[in-house]
Amino acid sequence: MLDLIKQSTLTEGGKGSWTQVELEAIKKYYPNTPTKIIAKELGRTVKQVYGQAKRLGIKKTEEYLASPHASRLRRGDQVGQETQFKAGHTPWNKGKPGLTGHHPNTKRTQFKKGQMHGAAQHNYVPLGSLRVTKYGALEQKVTDDPNLYPAKRWRPVAHLVWERECGPIPDGHIVRFKPGLHTVEYDEITVDRLELITRAENMRRNTLHNYPKEIAHAIQLRGALNRRINRVQKHQRST
Repeated sequence: MLDLIKQSTLTEGGKGSWTQVELEAIKKYYPNTPTKIIAKELGRTVKQVYGQAKRLGIKKTEEYLASPHASRLRRGDQVGQETQFKAGHTPWNKGKPGLTGHHPNTKRTQFKKGQMHGAAQHNYVPLGSLRVTKYGALEQKVTDDPNLYPAKRWRPVAHLVWERECGPIPDGHIVRFKPGLHTVEYDEITVDRLELITRAENMRRNTLHNYPKEIAHAIQLRGALNRRINRVQKHQRST
């Protein structure tokens, strides 16, 4: 849905200054969009997005606060309260030997580092395996690192091809297929089918898909006009 840009330092994380595009994105999306989604697309933490929204004086709308997405924010909600530990609570296994994993008999049956059992062993696929995600992207398994969440052990083949031919993907940018050239055939994913664009540009393109064709076209024309005006003004300032 969104795909924003990354570069900041008016924030606690010190990643560089916020761009005007980022600020406009927060103004537009923050009132009615889950903050964690905005943070993910901006490449920032939720805390940083909260902080910037506060500096801009932007708050969630009443409609958003009344929605299921905002259950953690609504005053009076006690989500999960029944399952939380209370002060002075006595653990159910206090004083019961062998239930903490330290008894010799327990240690003998514990999983050893690097071992796979059950579903993990059954579902294991070797490095280099390919899969197509629900979003239509071809991914390749690049590591068996057990410290990584399973989804992080895979990378889009398009990214691997780009990095092999052109080097690392810069911060604030993404690699995507050029319009009309998307494919999930491994041998067809070549660098000439790909392009490197900013997250801001990707956000603009994705946002256009949510509008009727006529409105999307008008937005594109306005964007082209604004870019032309900016170039003329920049040229005038430099002469």
